[in-house]
Amino acid sequence: MAKSKRELFLKRRLRVRNKLRSVNAGRVRLSVHRSSKNISVQLIDDVQGVTLAAASTLEKDLGFVGKNNLEAAAKVGAVIAERAKAAGVTEAYFDRGGFLFHGKVKALADAAREAGLKI
Repeated sequence: MAKSKRELFLKRRLRVRNKLRSVNAGRVRLSVHRSSKNISVQLIDDVQGVTLAAASTLEKDLGFVGKNNLEAAAKVGAVIAERAKAAGVTEAYFDRGGFLFHGKVKALADAAREAGLKI
């Protein structure tokens, strides 16, 4: 029986999270969420259960409110890398959730790498 898109998404998300839990040696997690209109990312410390830094296209100073394209994703990736440095984070595991690693998600990860965050 064919599964719905949502069921496949949730299955992928659980698979990614379980893999991260098994290899995460206390490092923080760079979690990405993509909607049809915006993209957001958070640096999460799972040991303490706190968000260290966050960036989103919803922030007015980035100038991409309501836009979800490659250019906006790259800008958000660069901003989160700068905020990670300010928070004292140099390495993070990339948690793509249930999203496939191509397009906007890949552009965000590449921009964060170029800005100095080790993923």
